[in-house]
Parts: sequence; structure tokens; C-alpha cells
Amino acid sequence: MKFHVNRDVFSEAVSFVVKLLPQRNPQPILAGVLVEATEAGLSLAAFDYEASARTTIEATVDEPGTILVHGRLLSEIASRLPNAPIQVEVDADGAILLSCGSARFTLASMPVQEYPAIPEVTGQSGLVPAEDFATAIAQVAFAASRDDVTPVLTGVQLEVAGTELSLVATDRYRVALRDIAWDGGGVADETATTSALVPARTLTEVGKTFAHSGEISIAFSGSGDREIIAFTAGNKTVTSLLIKGNFPPVRRLFPAQTDHHAVVNTGELTEAVRRVSLVLDRSAPLRFTFTSEGVSMDASGTEQARATESVDATLEGDDVTLGLNPQYLLEALGAVRSEFTRITFTSSENANKLSPVLITPQTSGGAESFKYLLQPNLLLR
Repeated sequence: MKFHVNRDVFSEAVSFVVKLLPQRNPQPILAGVLVEATEAGLSLAAFDYEASARTTIEATVDEPGTILVHGRLLSEIASRLPNAPIQVEVDADGAILLSCGSARFTLASMPVQEYPAIPEVTGQSGLVPAEDFATAIAQVAFAASRDDVTPVLTGVQLEVAGTELSLVATDRYRVALRDIAWDGGGVADETATTSALVPARTLTEVGKTFAHSGEISIAFSGSGDREIIAFTAGNKTVTSLLIKGNFPPVRRLFPAQTDHHAVVNTGELTEAVRRVSLVLDRSAPLRFTFTSEGVSMDASGTEQARATESVDATLEGDDVTLGLNPQYLLEALGAVRSEFTRITFTSSENANKLSPVLITPQTSGGAESFKYLLQPNLLLR
């Protein structure tokens, strides 16, 4: 094998494919990046049995071939090379020689035959606007659980129905939901639904990588224990193995009636919550009191520290006092992406159970595409 390639193009391609690889991999072979040189150009891929990334770039190929090289090391080297064309070749002993300007590297070649086959996706697909999809991921993925004890809660549920794609995540304490437009490429079937439970970590990387790609093609493929989803934009593709299990029916938790609510300036409330919660013990709730005069916050912590602050708010309905996790509230306010936030107080048939709070952007007209449900006690039993 021997090829020449632009330094910046190669560095960006290697960086993309290694992003999804775990920092520590129990199988050393999975730390590799597969580089294939053909007459059509250069293909780079990485796969750890759960997620894969693949991209193709232009290169001058003198001798076609395939090599497997340690991904993170290659990425670090490529990002620090001088601004000159890169030449890569394999010597008679099987070592990988990389040269760029006056820089020379000799890298060990890993056994290509031991590397798993990269997943191919051929199933149903549709298109979503890349910027909207990236925003939706950022608004929802943080609400997924980080506790692997319940794997289904560590993912984001993608649901396609008609011309709409929904993203839903929950960690039992909160639920985040966002809807965006879905182009199935034909006549929309309002009765047919497709769902996929995607690991939140993988989906977050997809959002960051493809945010400015125009459109993203999403394809569902596989069956049984090897169901996968693929995200493609331009010359890049990411696939992910789906999480097995039934995602909880959290949509039914969102209230139909939303008359009792307060409207508050998002930035003002965010800054106030950050200040007041400084004195709180970790995970302790922050006390909020909503009245016709505004919303006041009261926090008491260790060392007899205490903080109070109030901000303006417009309240419709009776006064309300409740405790909320300040970090969960701050994450919701960051996801609202609106100058004003509506906080709706829901009702429960059980007088002994605290009712969840619904947080949405305060906008004029139209159904809200982002909803966030939060309560201090468990949403799901």
C-alpha cells in the first residue's frame, strides 16, 4: 500500500472515526482504524461492535491496500503534523511508514484479518434537517440516565410517525421530549411508527459532528439482537447498535391541561438559580415560591449558609411552593432556547404525591416542539 493525501483532510477524517471509540477497550484490536486505499480514494473506518464510523476522502493512491493502525495514536500524530502532504506506505516488514515534510513515523500494523466487518445498512430511511436534529439531541440527550443498571434509560428513544420524528429521554426524575420534521421520501403513513433506542453518548456525538451538514439521512436496519441505526451526511456515516428493551411509556405523563402556570425570563431565572444554589448541599432541592409578585428562591446549606433571591414572574392561578433539583432545572432552562420560559404546575389525583412541573418555551402560537417534565420524586415506579 502507498498513498498521498492532504494533511488537513486526513487529520479531520481520522479524528472523526476515532471519536466514538471507547477510551479503554477490552479488545486491543478494536482500538484500530481500518484504512483502505483503492482507485476511488481512501476509506477510514472504526468499529467496536456497538458503534461504527466511516468516511471516504480523496487521495492519490499509488498502490491499493488495507492497513489497520492504532486509531488514537494516528489521530494525535495527524493533528500535529506540519502543513505538508502526507505519504503513507507499508515497508517490506509490514511496518507502516508515515512521512510529512521532514517528519517521519514508523507505526506498528495490526492484523487486518482479525478486525470485525463494518456494519452495512440497507433498511428504511428518511431525512431530517441537520441543524434541527443537532439542536433536538442537545435538548433531550442530557435527560437520559448515566446509570448502566437500567440500560433502557441510558438511551434516547427515536420515534417516527408520519412526517414527524420525536426524541425522548428520561432518567426517572425527568422527561425531555422534542419533535422535528421527518421526510420519509414518499406518502406519509400516519398509522405506521418506527422506533429506535439509541445510546445517548453516541447520539450526542452524531449531533456535534453533523450539526452543519445540511441534511442527515437516518436508516433503520438489522433484526433480532443486531438491530442498528445509521446516520449519514455527506461522506460520513455513523452506525449504532440499538439498546434492547422496552422504553417506558413516558408520553402519557405529559398533562393535557396547562392553565396553572408562571412565565419568567429564562436568563434571569438561570442566573438566580445558579447563585442561590451555591449554598446547597449536593442533590438537595431548592425551594421555589411562585406568587403574583414573582418567584422567590430560598436555600439553606451546611455551615449555616443561606441564600434568597427573587425574580419577576407572571403567575396564572394560585400561589405555589415546591422544591426542585436546581441542576435539573438549569439543564431544562438551557434547553428551552427561548427568552421566556413557561413553568406549568400540573395536578395529581393522588393528594400525597407531588405533581410534576412542565417546562416549555413561552412562544406565541403553535404547539410546543420541546417539553420537559420535572419533579423531585420518581416519575416512574
